[in-house]
Amino acid sequence: MSVWDPVVGQATLVRELQRRVDAARMERSGTAGSRGVAHAWLITGPPGSGRSVLAESFAAALQCPTGGCGLCPDCRQSLAGTHPGTTVVRAETLSYGIDDARELIAWSAVRPQLHHWRIIVMHDSDRLTEPAANALLKVLEEPPPRVVWLLCAPSAQDVLPTVRSRMTVATLTTPSTAEVAAYVMAKDGVDEAMAGFAAQASQGHIGRARALALQEDVRQHRNTVLAVTRRVATLGGCFAAAADLVDSAKEVAETHAAARDAQEEGELLLGYGAGAEGVTKAKVESLARGALRELRDAQKKRRTRVVRDELDRDLVDLLGYYRDVLAVQFGADTPLINAEDRPRVDALAAASEPAATVRRMKAVEEARLALASNVAPLVALEAMTVRLSGKL
Repeated sequence: MSVWDPVVGQATLVRELQRRVDAARMERSGTAGSRGVAHAWLITGPPGSGRSVLAESFAAALQCPTGGCGLCPDCRQSLAGTHPGTTVVRAETLSYGIDDARELIAWSAVRPQLHHWRIIVMHDSDRLTEPAANALLKVLEEPPPRVVWLLCAPSAQDVLPTVRSRMTVATLTTPSTAEVAAYVMAKDGVDEAMAGFAAQASQGHIGRARALALQEDVRQHRNTVLAVTRRVATLGGCFAAAADLVDSAKEVAETHAAARDAQEEGELLLGYGAGAEGVTKAKVESLARGALRELRDAQKKRRTRVVRDELDRDLVDLLGYYRDVLAVQFGADTPLINAEDRPRVDALAAASEPAATVRRMKAVEEARLALASNVAPLVALEAMTVRLSGKL
């Protein structure tokens, strides 16, 4: 067993990082910038390639006394996200602000006591605002001793050049369909046919593959998304398809958020005396009014991000469908992402020209860019579906 077991299809990179961990463990020079481990890493790779998993496995290997055994308390705490020497942060809203950066800088400045390393794992570092990224520059340039920053982003170009220049870049590749299928079978016990379908349909996205393999509602939702290709024959169909995509994403966000929001509010009210003898509900709500307002604002922003992330996943599926259409039109000898829907792919390929398919793919890509630029989702998707229809 090893902390690297959850990492799929990155054998060469894992060997290099383990070599760094082993060298640093032997040196124990007392500084994070030793020859073994650089003080700051930018871990990049396509969505679903496992950059977050790799970063957390790397952190666990560093914290482990033997370099990543996967069995000791340090490894178990690291992989569970509860290690006191490692903090893992995710962008709960659309971006990291300067206050988020300053909080992490303050945490990193505290000298580690019980463990050799103090490690910050930042997922979605491409969401750093410019002020937040600039706030990190000094600590990345002159890091405290025994501190390691692990920032994750889709590509090195997604972070400011000034930040990138102060970091060691580790790049993941998209796992092969066979590697993803094998992982899903081993991890979740699904049969070979389902694992193969999920791996192919996910386009190498490990988390997506597991969801497709295990959840019927995810498979049904994907079918609904792909049906957009058949609903754009009329303008009415275009607008209805766009509205349905947005409504579905909102439903997913609400489903994911409801239980978490209720738990957060319950914990907050408990801190203000809820349930204590002699403390009325009205009194608790009065005391917590300001904190509740801030919490609900944060929850609303989190929902907004979930909606946009869900829509982006939908558009990736749609882009993959048109990629299959284009492959058929050119007679390319390549496996189709949507092989299970081959008759409809063939029909769409026969009913249009390659140039039209390319225009449709461009429309989907521009919708993704619009969503990333905070254009209202319904506006972005209506513009996309009308262009998919060929009426613009």
